[in-house]
Amino acid sequence: MTIVVAGSTGLVGSAIMRELNRRGESVIGINRKVVDLLDRNSTFEFINAAKPDLVIDAAAIVGGIGANNNFPVDFLSKNLQIQNNLMDASHAADVERFVFLGSSCIYPRDCQQPIKEEYLLTGPLERTNSAYAVAKIAGIELIKSYRKQFNRRWISLMPTNMYGPFDNFDLETSHVLPAFINRFVSAAKNSVHSVTVWGSGKPRREFLHSDDLAKATIVAAEKYDAPEHLNVGTGVDVTISELADTVASKAGFTGEIKWDSSKPDGTMRKVLDVTNIKKTGWHPEISLQEGIASTIEWFKEHEKTLVKRER
Repeated sequence: MTIVVAGSTGLVGSAIMRELNRRGESVIGINRKVVDLLDRNSTFEFINAAKPDLVIDAAAIVGGIGANNNFPVDFLSKNLQIQNNLMDASHAADVERFVFLGSSCIYPRDCQQPIKEEYLLTGPLERTNSAYAVAKIAGIELIKSYRKQFNRRWISLMPTNMYGPFDNFDLETSHVLPAFINRFVSAAKNSVHSVTVWGSGKPRREFLHSDDLAKATIVAAEKYDAPEHLNVGTGVDVTISELADTVASKAGFTGEIKWDSSKPDGTMRKVLDVTNIKKTGWHPEISLQEGIASTIEWFKEHEKTLVKRER
């Protein structure tokens, strides 16, 4: 079986590549140097030539609150183009299986917790990342539409907050956990006395290591075949304050953590109900403490080679 992984050098895609290679699968990775997924003709030509049995779409323009606020056109328009081009090209090449990876930001801001799959479109989105969320919701709908109109055995997975090797650690565009790793590693190295963090520290978030998501993606591709998307996460959340304390401790930072409550917190709690994905037999294996420690070590080893990602 030939498998194409789009976004193969990113946080999630690289983890999926590692797991597929470990299993001895025939896998082809797509990144911007291989093919520009924003170029429709190039995408069609590549997928047609590769003739994969399975396509895993882990390609996306991603970022934290600041990036989503500053580049909403990128997060909506470019993500729609990427996923539409890849799905349309896969259909034209008669690809049997397709896994679309989205995000838990698709759910309403004030969602009942833990979040079940059926809560999608039951209320207003979090405004700070609504452009990205709308793109991912459109992806879910396109998967359902291909299933309905063309009987495609394609599925969607919606992961919680991800972290791990090859994440985006840029302070201007990253998510909270990689940003914390960058800041606290730097603060510890430079013997800084205090680090000021946005918000109150009270919101609760769930985090999943990319290696766990990689295994979930492969299991779902093998065992799941239904139009409804599946949540993927740990089902366990922590406060942002607890997260900061853990990262600081693992990074060796002994100074003071200050909270700037004048900055927005975002949604106060966000944790997924992962009952359905666990029915496939998958379950997360990497604890948050273990995952943060290993990611910090990876960041320290690669810090000098990491460059600011292009938008």
